[in-house]
Amino acid sequence: MATGIRRRINKVIKVLVFSDLFLNAGWGLISPILAVFIIGNIKGGSVEVAGMAVGIYLLAKSFLQIPIANYLDMNHGEKDDYLAMFLGTILAAITPIIFIFSTLPWHIYVAQGIHALGMAMAVPSWYAIFGRHITKRREALCWGLDSTSIGLGAGLSGIVGGFLAESFGFIPLFIGVSVLSFVAAFLFLLIAKDILPKVPQNGIFPMPKS
Repeated sequence: MATGIRRRINKVIKVLVFSDLFLNAGWGLISPILAVFIIGNIKGGSVEVAGMAVGIYLLAKSFLQIPIANYLDMNHGEKDDYLAMFLGTILAAITPIIFIFSTLPWHIYVAQGIHALGMAMAVPSWYAIFGRHITKRREALCWGLDSTSIGLGAGLSGIVGGFLAESFGFIPLFIGVSVLSFVAAFLFLLIAKDILPKVPQNGIFPMPKS
C-alpha cells in the first residue's frame, strides 16, 4: 500500500509533506510546554508573559501573512515562493536557539516575532507550491498525507517533549527543535530544480510531472 501511494505522488509533494513532518515534529516538542519554560526560567516570567508571547506570535504572523502572500502573488514564477519558504523555515529553526539564551521577557517576545515572520513567509509560499504541484486526481490523498504528517509529527513529539524536558532539561530540547527545523528547511534543496519557471504569456503554469 505504501509503495502504491509513493508511485501516485510526485516528488515535490513528497518533499513538502516530509518537510512538514519534521517541522511540526520539532515544534511539537516545545509548544505544549513553552509556558513552563517561561515561568520557570525567565526572570519575571509568569502566566501573563507566556500568554503575551503566544499572542505576539499569532498576531504578528496573522498581520504579516497577507502582505507577504500578496507580494509573492505579484511576482510570476515560483522562485520567490521557494525562497520565502526556505528562508522562512530557516528563521523558524533559529528561534529555539534564541530561547536558549533568553533571560528576560522581551527576549522571548523578540524570538516569537522572528518565529512569526518566518512562518508568515513559509506558510503561504508552501501552500502556493503545494497547490501548483499537487498530483492530478490525487488531491484528497495529497492533502490527507500532509494532514497526517502534521498530526503524527506534532502528536508523537508532544508526548515525548515533556519527558525529554524533565529528563534532560530545556536546552537539549531546544537544540532538537532547531535541528529538526533545519532538516525541514534543507529538504527543500531536493526540489530546487523542480521549481516552475516564470508564468508564460498565456498566464498558465506548465503541468508538473508526476
